[in-house]
Amino acid sequence: MHLTVKQIRWESDGVVSLTLVDPSGSELPAWEPGAHVEAHLPTGLVRHYSLCGSVDDPTCYRVAVLRDRRSRGGSRFVHEDLRVGARLDIRGPRNRFPFTPAARVEFVAGGIGITPILPMVREAVRRDLDWRLWYGGRTRSAMAFVDELCALDTGRVRLFPADRDAFIDLDAALGRPADDTAVYCCGPESLLRSVQDRCAGWPEGALHYERFVAPRTAEDPAARGVQTAAGDGTDVFVVVADSSGAEVKVPAGRSILEALEDANVAAPFSCREGICGTCEVRVLEGIPDHRDLVLSDDERRTGNSMMICVSRARSPRLVIEL
Repeated sequence: MHLTVKQIRWESDGVVSLTLVDPSGSELPAWEPGAHVEAHLPTGLVRHYSLCGSVDDPTCYRVAVLRDRRSRGGSRFVHEDLRVGARLDIRGPRNRFPFTPAARVEFVAGGIGITPILPMVREAVRRDLDWRLWYGGRTRSAMAFVDELCALDTGRVRLFPADRDAFIDLDAALGRPADDTAVYCCGPESLLRSVQDRCAGWPEGALHYERFVAPRTAEDPAARGVQTAAGDGTDVFVVVADSSGAEVKVPAGRSILEALEDANVAAPFSCREGICGTCEVRVLEGIPDHRDLVLSDDERRTGNSMMICVSRARSPRLVIEL
């Protein structure tokens, strides 16, 4: 889609929201809480932004962008150069962080991680679920969408600005496992690790989370199944693109995507870190060696799909739908 930036608005210190519309006034594709879009910036960079507007408004999309001091160019461009009226190429929406309502829901968000959580909270309110939000940030002024959230139900929103020595009370939020409770979390890696630790004794499938960046090392326990050692899995295998019949040898230490690129076989991709889901393909034959941070444990065990930007194979031959 070629969308126009209708509005740029400060949501907090360091966070701006973009309202995107179709220049012809056409309605935009529907989406559900947890979805994101892929924005192709004029600089050539591709970035993924969670949709944080209203699912009931088909006239626009809203995303929020943090001004990251370690920016590789994306957030810096949005904050310094993007203007109202600019056109952006948008792909999506896609949803690898879907909200499945439970009788009770604990939402945990840190910083810009509030963006996919906000529409989930609205959905919880709409469904009259028993929910609480535990929301932390560097400072109160840096925490986006607080007024919107408190307007939904101020009694269920707990704010924890670190500059006031307030840190998310995860023991209170997650201290007691419950069969009827789901946990949805998004935020920095340190928060995700802490939530994972506290949910270790919870029923399988209770915790749902999304990462914005990949863990720094493969040895990081938060990386789940991600591996990078050349000797892991099958050292050399063949991947077959089903639609064209192209057969490509994947050497040790290379991802499937890299091998396909070397052979000039086109394949979708974006993050190259196994966190966005753009490169997901169906597995028609063979055993994938999952190294992504997107698929659930059940999806990994089933082996029906994989992320080719980081993954390899545990069988000599792998046939994918491409």
